[in-house]
Amino acid sequence: MAAPVLRCFSRGRWFGTPGPPGVLLLGPREAHSGAHGLLAMQKARGLFKEFFPERGTKIELPELFDRGTGNFPQTIYCGFDPTADSLHVGHLLALLGLFHFQRAGHNVIALVGGATARLGDPSGRTKERETLEAERVRSNARALRQGLEAMVANHQQLFANGRTWGSFTVLDNAAWYQKQHLVDFLTAVGGHFRMGTLLSRQSVQTRLKSPEGMSLAEFLYQVLQAYDFYYLFKHYGCRVQLGGSDQLGNIVSGYEFIHKLTGEDVFGITVPLITSTTGAKLGKSAGNAVWLNRGKTSPFEFYQFFVRQPDDLVERYLKLFTFLPLPEIDHIMQLHFKEPEKRGPQKRLAAEVTKLVHGQEGLDSAKRCTQALYHSSIDALEVMSDQELRELFKEASFSELVLDPGTSVLDTCRKANAIPDGPRGHRMITEGGVSINHRQVTNPECVLVVGQHILKNGLSLLKIGKRNFYIIKWLQL
Repeated sequence: MAAPVLRCFSRGRWFGTPGPPGVLLLGPREAHSGAHGLLAMQKARGLFKEFFPERGTKIELPELFDRGTGNFPQTIYCGFDPTADSLHVGHLLALLGLFHFQRAGHNVIALVGGATARLGDPSGRTKERETLEAERVRSNARALRQGLEAMVANHQQLFANGRTWGSFTVLDNAAWYQKQHLVDFLTAVGGHFRMGTLLSRQSVQTRLKSPEGMSLAEFLYQVLQAYDFYYLFKHYGCRVQLGGSDQLGNIVSGYEFIHKLTGEDVFGITVPLITSTTGAKLGKSAGNAVWLNRGKTSPFEFYQFFVRQPDDLVERYLKLFTFLPLPEIDHIMQLHFKEPEKRGPQKRLAAEVTKLVHGQEGLDSAKRCTQALYHSSIDALEVMSDQELRELFKEASFSELVLDPGTSVLDTCRKANAIPDGPRGHRMITEGGVSINHRQVTNPECVLVVGQHILKNGLSLLKIGKRNFYIIKWLQL
């Protein structure tokens, strides 16, 4: 069989020269097109970056997704290690890739790495990950599974396109590794891997040259990821692995392992990595993660992350992070060029992604918080829950107070420990430094009025100065 090759697409440039051994870089005109609509569409959106192997196989990748070849539907998987109790924005493109395959009628698997997370993936890292205790990994894995299942439900309920979709399954690789005995596993699997090949991987080379070096546990990570691919191939008929562009070496290891054992061809597809404006990879380790779990990043904060994207990125992000058709995205951008101050593309991007991750309720919450914070909307404040107020004003003190007859502005401020005792606190009110529900109050003896100082939801938002917020929940109204 001819040596398999990798094809890499780069927008606006034409490549036709050989890359590293076994890798061929080709230009956009050679991309899948016509009958190969699924791959061509995602290539046009910028979601799929590399395909492996592109040539030299008994059946080529585009044929797997052609309904007329008898290979339909296929099964595609992507792995997510539970190194934290939530996924983050950096994982979203891989999830979007799975969703696009599902929408095209294929079956997809999200594999939680309950076993591999204990080793730590060295790909794209300059030092070893923190070792996680087994119970913490199990807890993180449960949280990831719940988060994935919630997003799958949002996708099914809110983004249905009228076509028959494939299945979406969430698995955990701890299910098969906990049954393995070390010596048996090394005997059955280890003999199929060559040290020279494993050592040649870019992730390994980078770490070996670093001051910290590389542990055996990290070195074996690519072996376990390759075995995952084999297990899913054997038990679920999975022939395609999806992953970030830093996963290509691990994907190639899986291809080689499966081909040696079975003689069959499998394939890998990578998605681009999302970076910050400084070029840093978004994630937990970099300290710039935007989490998908509401308890770590609220729907409001999540929504605002996308609203704040600059004009030079928003069109690309609409193609990557949403299911909007390309002609609709073109129309959105045309309107933006006429009225850029409205930030229409950013708001549409934020709405689409927030709805997928947090559901319609999460999107509504994000919009209420936006109105309350940036537009001083009393109507928005009145319908906000305790949770939303705490999420919006994270640094705010939260108090539960009993509304006694005749309770004044001064009484409220002092009970909430918002102002100092004595004349100074009194002056802060009279000099205009206090507002309740976005309305300035200057009379310390003013008695609180339900519907004005106390909202219909039984809450008051007290602000002292420019940045100090206090949330008061009134009891026995």
